[in-house]
Amino acid sequence: MNLASRRVLVTGAGGFVGSHLVERLLDAGAEVRCFIRYNSENRYGMLQDLPAERLAALEIIAGDLRDAEAVRQAAEGVDAIFHLGALIAIPYSYLHPREVIETNVLGTLNVLVAARDLGVGRVVHTSTSEVYGTAQYVPIDEKHPLQGQSPYSASKIAADKIVESFHASFDLPVVTIRPFNIFGPRQSARAVIPTIITQALTADAVRLGAVSPTRDFTFVRDTAGAYLCAVENDAAIGGVFNIGSGFEISIGDLARTIIRLVGRDVPLITDEEERLRPDRSEVRRLWADSTLAREVLGWTPGTPFEDGLRATIAWIASHLDRYKPGYTI
Repeated sequence: MNLASRRVLVTGAGGFVGSHLVERLLDAGAEVRCFIRYNSENRYGMLQDLPAERLAALEIIAGDLRDAEAVRQAAEGVDAIFHLGALIAIPYSYLHPREVIETNVLGTLNVLVAARDLGVGRVVHTSTSEVYGTAQYVPIDEKHPLQGQSPYSASKIAADKIVESFHASFDLPVVTIRPFNIFGPRQSARAVIPTIITQALTADAVRLGAVSPTRDFTFVRDTAGAYLCAVENDAAIGGVFNIGSGFEISIGDLARTIIRLVGRDVPLITDEEERLRPDRSEVRRLWADSTLAREVLGWTPGTPFEDGLRATIAWIASHLDRYKPGYTI
């Protein structure tokens, strides 16, 4: 599917990854409709960081993924749907599992039913590396067992399987993108890299809980590019694709790298007992095998890790009013 002059819907468009994907879609010449969660302040989330002329080019619809009629109305007349809308905070899922499950599972079902009934040409669904749980082997390929180690990860496993079922049952043209950890400008303070950067820029120390877990980080613009590859490549239909850098780093080494790049001589203070995840819910190791994405989608990450960190540090340094120092998971 050539995106030029195509009308596309992005759910979760006001989020971190969604806002970057919207920019990539505009660059590709698509007509972009954004579905964002309604709020009384009529704010558009991170879309408000886009230049005014880009924001003016968007069609923005507010609603709730749990409302089937709202989703259906948003999907009217589109050629493709990029489904990124979800509740993603893992600690929040411990407190409010029902809301997380309803949004992530029922919301995905509503998107799929609308796409099926309206004849949408492609649905690109967003999974997460959290569905794998802590690695049983590395690097993690798409055949790795799925493990619901948090209500959030369980909700995404369910959503992924419903997507799979709609392809098998109704021949709906779907592609599932499974990103590993993403970072970059605009990321919220709940994530580990903004948390470390904020402390390294402003505090007398970087204080963290668990520093032994490892993660595979990919720069957000590269991840957004994977969605374009997924919608443009017919060979991707029905597939699930890991999107990761293939580079594993511990949270402790990540913190030391950020401290070095920030250039402030602050200590790293750790306390493993401060982690926010229950012990059996802790995902201790994530490391992506993205061979399938490279071979089928033609996708590879293009941003060196430290270059991405420098760009993220610069953005956070100029938007410190949005962040505050604190512990991370």
